[in-house]
Amino acid sequence: MPKPNPRNPHFPIPAGPELRAKGWRQEGLLRLLENVLSVGEDPDNLVVYAALGKAARNWAAHDAIVRTLKHMDEDQTLVIQSGKPVALLKTHKQAPLVIMANCNIIGQWANAENFYDYQRKGLICWGGLTAGAWQYIGSQGVIQGTYEIFMRIAEKRFGGSLAGRFILTAGLGGMGGAQPLAGRMAGAAILVADIDPERVRKRKEIGFLDEVAASLDEALAIIDQAVADKRAVSVGIVGNAADIYPEIAARGIVPDIVTDQTSAHDLVYGYVPRGLSLEEARSMRESRQAELMAASRASIAIHVQAMLDFQKKGAEVFDNGNLIRTQAFQEGISDAFSIPIFTEAYLRPLFCKAIGPFRWMALSGDEADIARIDDLVMEMFADNAGVTNWIRLARANVPFEGLPARIAWLGHGERTRLAQAVNELVRNGELKGPVAFSRDHLDAGAMAHPNIMTENMKDGSDAIADWPLINAMTLCASMADLVVIHSGGGGYAGYMTSSGVTLVADGTEDADLRLGQAITNDTSLGIIRYADAGYDEAIEAAATHDVGHIAS
Repeated sequence: MPKPNPRNPHFPIPAGPELRAKGWRQEGLLRLLENVLSVGEDPDNLVVYAALGKAARNWAAHDAIVRTLKHMDEDQTLVIQSGKPVALLKTHKQAPLVIMANCNIIGQWANAENFYDYQRKGLICWGGLTAGAWQYIGSQGVIQGTYEIFMRIAEKRFGGSLAGRFILTAGLGGMGGAQPLAGRMAGAAILVADIDPERVRKRKEIGFLDEVAASLDEALAIIDQAVADKRAVSVGIVGNAADIYPEIAARGIVPDIVTDQTSAHDLVYGYVPRGLSLEEARSMRESRQAELMAASRASIAIHVQAMLDFQKKGAEVFDNGNLIRTQAFQEGISDAFSIPIFTEAYLRPLFCKAIGPFRWMALSGDEADIARIDDLVMEMFADNAGVTNWIRLARANVPFEGLPARIAWLGHGERTRLAQAVNELVRNGELKGPVAFSRDHLDAGAMAHPNIMTENMKDGSDAIADWPLINAMTLCASMADLVVIHSGGGGYAGYMTSSGVTLVADGTEDADLRLGQAITNDTSLGIIRYADAGYDEAIEAAATHDVGHIAS
C-alpha cells in the first residue's frame, strides 16, 4: 500500500510488497515515476523541479505510461519521446524496458523561443536531468553534491574546514533548496535568498533553514555572530538576489564563498528580475515573454557583477551550474566567465576516476532497507573516509523525501560491487524489496555541456556531444533497465546533451548480470572520456582498471 505524503498529499509515496505490474523491473520503474511526483515542486502540472523539469509531457501521456508499465511483458521495450509514450516494441528480456529521449532539438532550431513554441503546441517537454528520467530523489542528491563542492573548497582555501566561514548564495527551489543544509553540514554560516516566500517557508519547515530573517540587517547580524562563534547555521531571507548581493557588496562585506542557484537558466518561468514582484513576473510569462526575458537578463547582469565584485575582493566565487554566467555574458558582462564553473574548479579530478553521484532507492518504501545498505557501505568502503563520513552525516541530518534513498560519490568498480552486493541482500530476503540504482546525469561519461560539465576540457572537446550518446548506446547494449538521452539546459535548448540510466536489483541472477555489465561499462566510459581528453589521472585509472581504453 502507498504511504501518505505530507509534502504532496495527492501524490502518495509508493510502498509495500504488492505488484501491479508483471514483474519487479516494470514495477520498479513505475514506482520511480510515482516517486518523482511525490517529491515534485508542482506535481499537479507534472513539474518535478527547475520551473519546467517534467516527469511526463501531459497527463494523458503520463496515464498511458502508467498503463503500459503495468501491462508490458519483460521482453518488451517502451519507447518515450519527450515525455510521451509512442511505442511498445517486442525486444528480449535483457533489453531495456524503457528508452526515452527528451528535448532534443536540431542545432539551428535549438533556442528558447522555439522550445517554448514547441511546448505550447504539445510537441515536447524538458526532462531536466533526473526529472524526466524518473530518477530524482528529492533534495538529498543535490545536498550531497553541494556538500562535496563546499568541502573541496574547504580543502583548497580554508585548511580543510569551513567553521567560521560565511557562504552567500540564492535559490531555494527543488535544486537550490539543498544549499542551506549542505552549507550547515559543511560547518559554515550560510545565507540563502529567494524571492518566493513559500519556498523559504518550506525549507524552514523541513529543517533545512535554521532561521528566517525579516531583514538583511537581521540576517547579517545572525551570520556575523555565527562566524565569530564558528557555529554552523543556515539563514534564509526573502528577497531578490540581484538586490541583496549588490547591497552586501556596497556595505563592504566580503563573504568567504559566493555562488547562486536561482533558475537563471530559464528567463521566463524561472528567474524573477529585480524590480518585479513574483506575481508581476508570473503575469508576464505567457503574453510578454520577450519583455520578461530582457528584464531577466538585465537583472542577471547586475547579479553577476556583484559576484565579480566579491571575487575581486578575495571571495571564492563559482558558478553552480545554472548558466548565470552565460546569461550575464550575453547581456554585456564581458568578464562573466572569470567566475569558474564548479565542475572544472573542484570536481574534475574525481570525474577522471569516474567518481561521481551514485544513488539507490528502496522500492519497498521501507527506511530499514536504506539503513541496512548504509551499514553495508560502511563495511565495504571502511577505508574511504569521504564516503563513510558522508553516510554518517546523511543519517544524522538528511531527511528522506518520497522513497527512502541514499546517494554517495563512488567510482569505477565500487558502484558495481555495491549494486551486486545489494542484489544479494534482496535475494536472501534481508531487504523488504528490490532496490533501484541510478546516478546523476552530471557524471563522468554522461554529459556534454560546454558551460558546465565539459568547460575548458584539456583537448578542447567541450562541445562534442558524442560521449553521452555513446554512453546511452552502450547502456542499451549492456542491458540497463532504463536509458535516456536528454538535451536542453539554458533556455531549454542547445546547451547540453546528457544520458541517464536506471537498473533494478530484484535479487535475480539476471539482475546480477545487468548490474555488472551496465554499471561497469558506464564508469569505464567515464574514465575513457577523460583519458581520451588527455588527463593524466584518467590515463592512469584506465591502465589500473583495464577499462578497455584504446589509445591512439
